[in-house]
Amino acid sequence: MPEDVPHVIQLAPSVLSADAGRLADAAAQVEAAGADLLHIDVMDGHFVPNITFGPPVVAALRRATALPLDVHLMVRDPEYLVDACIDAGADVVTVHWEAVTHLERLLAHIRLRERLAGIAVNPATPISLLAEVWDECDWLLVMSVNPGFGGQPFWPRAIHKVQTAHERRGGLARPRIAVDGGVDDSTAPQLAAAGADVLIAGSYVFDGQQPAVRLANLRRAVTPALPPP
Repeated sequence: MPEDVPHVIQLAPSVLSADAGRLADAAAQVEAAGADLLHIDVMDGHFVPNITFGPPVVAALRRATALPLDVHLMVRDPEYLVDACIDAGADVVTVHWEAVTHLERLLAHIRLRERLAGIAVNPATPISLLAEVWDECDWLLVMSVNPGFGGQPFWPRAIHKVQTAHERRGGLARPRIAVDGGVDDSTAPQLAAAGADVLIAGSYVFDGQQPAVRLANLRRAVTPALPPP
């Protein structure tokens, strides 16, 4: 990519931090404000210490917005939920490296269903462990907090992990590199400069009930970013 071409960043508000009783309104607000995707965290209380949404909520949000739905399965044995989430309207389905026994097979199944197949890695999981499934991955989600709850402080070493992933893919367009956890207008430019393509922001967007203002702040923060060398 020529150096004068901006690195275009996609913004994906996470409804984990929205008012659970008004998720359709939250989706409509961020869609109107220019969000690129809607991020939905599905948690089971086992893989992570929290319980959130499931396929029925994915289906309800599919009816509420035209935004692509990015479904992140923070669950033990995610293979039992993949098809239900796809049937509910997921466009991207991301499973955790730490939670899947037969990862290559599950990624192949998601792609066979004509959805983007994603791998999420916790802070302590190195990018090098993905070498054998790299070519099966459309979407790489770097967790910059330990998953389970919104509002946690950003883990600075995630920037290095994003750089490592960006270098690993070379000049290819995939996998798309997403980051989730502690994303705000101060961390976003660093992540964009490191090579991130998608920034997932929950509490920053929805805390304070001004999602349009917060999304505009994020967009301004990453717009000057150029692709790393």
